[in-house]
Amino acid sequence: MKFGIDMGHNCPPDTGASGIKVEDKLTMEVGTKVIAKLKSLGHEAISCTPTSASSVSQSLGRRCDIANRNKVDIFVSIHFNAFNGQANGTEVFAQSDAGRRIAQPVLNEIIKLGFFNRGVKNGSHLYVIRNTNMPGILIECCFIDSAKDMQIYDGETMATAIVTGLTGKPGSSTAVSTAPSVATDPDTSILRLQKALNQLKITDRNGKSLAEDGFTGPATSSAIANFQKIVGIISTGMINAGTWDAINQILSKRVIQGNQTSGPIMRYLQHRVGTVPDGIYGRNTEAAIKKFQQQNGLTADGIVGPATWQKLIG
Repeated sequence: MKFGIDMGHNCPPDTGASGIKVEDKLTMEVGTKVIAKLKSLGHEAISCTPTSASSVSQSLGRRCDIANRNKVDIFVSIHFNAFNGQANGTEVFAQSDAGRRIAQPVLNEIIKLGFFNRGVKNGSHLYVIRNTNMPGILIECCFIDSAKDMQIYDGETMATAIVTGLTGKPGSSTAVSTAPSVATDPDTSILRLQKALNQLKITDRNGKSLAEDGFTGPATSSAIANFQKIVGIISTGMINAGTWDAINQILSKRVIQGNQTSGPIMRYLQHRVGTVPDGIYGRNTEAAIKKFQQQNGLTADGIVGPATWQKLIG
């Protein structure tokens, strides 16, 4: 089964609500864990959250485009509610009969956590439900301005409930979170992440390289956040599909010449050669790359080929 997971908002100017907690942070936390859990069960799961948009409408459209282009089987959009500080509980929106059949078990699992049951509701007015080609649901996990809901809320158990509702099984989460790890054995996926960030010369909040120990902690989370900021991804400190895609793109060391490349790779290069990371290969970027090449005994041609990549990341 292929799932498209939309971590609601997280794409300025498309940002979520705030209350006792901030919606963007919670949707990213839950969505990242949902993707990890689905993958642990053998399913394919992709993030449908765009990395950039010029408007809210463009942000919504790109989420649908990602799901439709990848031909996912089920689309799941994760959100949190806010109203008046008194309203509380969980509701799930769907449009089609197939969508409602997906929504009901997800709702059933979430309310087992102690949230008030607000029901499965008609989601035909919601853009992402209306414009995706597959059965879809939008989950309002709970209210971020409700003290009652926030006392119950836990990202891990919320993600487990959603995945159990979708598949009948809880799955396991290997996502990097901002909380210190309590594991006793190293996590190979976190170890791989730490090695990659060190290779890319991304440091933690104290300007230090990461200990390659396979354990999640504040240093690793801050290094992830630093990398995300550099490459233009919403800086959450949690690893997700978009962050891994950016890391893998850079580590592929493909030849960069002129304005043929933009986005995360270009922003990373700009960061390393000391110019403004705007993702565009312009005159200042070309000059900075040539200066870097000259300083490292390379041909100063502004082309980032194997020799230049070797000096940048080995």
